[in-house]
Amino acid sequence: MERKPMLAVREALDLMLAVARPVQDIEVISTLAANGRVLAKAQVSAMNVPGADNTQMDGYAVRAADCAGGHASLTVSQRIPAGHVGQPLLPGTAARIFTGAMIPEGADAVVMQEQCELAGNVVTIKHAPNSGEWIRRAGEDITSGSVVLPAGARLRSQELGLAASVGLAELPVKRKLKVAVFFTGDELTMPGEPLAPGAIYNSNRFTLRALLENLGCEITDFGIVPDSLEATRSVLRESAQGHDLIITSGGVSVGEEDHIKPAVEAEGKLNMWQIAVKPGKPLAFGEVQQAFFIGLPGNPVSSFITFMMFVRPFVLRLQGVEGAIAPRAFPMRADFDWPKADKRNEFLRARINDAGGVELFRNQSSGVLTSTVWGDGVIDNPPGQAIAAGDLVRFIPFNELLY
Repeated sequence: MERKPMLAVREALDLMLAVARPVQDIEVISTLAANGRVLAKAQVSAMNVPGADNTQMDGYAVRAADCAGGHASLTVSQRIPAGHVGQPLLPGTAARIFTGAMIPEGADAVVMQEQCELAGNVVTIKHAPNSGEWIRRAGEDITSGSVVLPAGARLRSQELGLAASVGLAELPVKRKLKVAVFFTGDELTMPGEPLAPGAIYNSNRFTLRALLENLGCEITDFGIVPDSLEATRSVLRESAQGHDLIITSGGVSVGEEDHIKPAVEAEGKLNMWQIAVKPGKPLAFGEVQQAFFIGLPGNPVSSFITFMMFVRPFVLRLQGVEGAIAPRAFPMRADFDWPKADKRNEFLRARINDAGGVELFRNQSSGVLTSTVWGDGVIDNPPGQAIAAGDLVRFIPFNELLY
């Protein structure tokens, strides 16, 4: 039988995103509890921010015309802390004012205190201010009736602060994505247990769970599944119940003990298998009952890389995130040689050095998890591309991929 060509990275990701079904259920939660959630409906401000003209500085509120000569002595008529409303400012007077306080009626400028000298209740203004100097205008940040947060926004600290600034105590968000995970391999052992000959510790369980937690998923962990077709099918059926997505690690290659592919084909359908990516070629994508399925490779770096490049954007779409979800890549100078081009799209573990270039980890094997801790990110190297020192490469920092 003729083997189908491997899918390109972009082609594979487009296929996955095209069939993603965002969750529809909405819940209203406290804004304080909404970090990392996805906004279900656009939020409109019912107020201006700032609500009134206010001062950017500690100083004196004045009429600019009273200080036009650059040296004026004015009677201090009042003191206005933030949160208090002053009296109208009479000509020939100044108001002591503090950062954030409302500008009194009649004043049109603020002179910072460093340009003033106070003696008793008379302040000498040693500056000729322009009208509007050091004044924040009402609504210059947000105007009443404007959309402050669009539907589909993933809520970070910045978005929560913005919501709070317009008085939004609660926010409508999509429910959390429900993800089932399990891990195949008779060789897998949990840390804390004796390590038998030929066994390895199950690092992928810790890596993948943490990656899903970073994305705000609700996780059900079915643990380590024995290397048998029937056991794999049984857990697939169970994990499909009540979950939006199933993620597995291991067993997606073509060996006699690799049961994920036939199990998914028996219990559901496999839409995609094998991608032209290094590390991580044997990635599987399909559906089991109503749940999507993604089978990741067992090698720890392969699992880590394919999660970031394929699972993360797919999860974001399922969560209802709209707009751009691709990580940003930055052109960086290669401070290394990579003379042997590969036919697959490579993701090379690298870090930024003190000279402003990027350097590679010494061992790019798919089993060397140390490279993911040592590195700051990955170099997205196209198929067939050799790299010489001094070339510009596409560098994707881990902070673009992990959250």
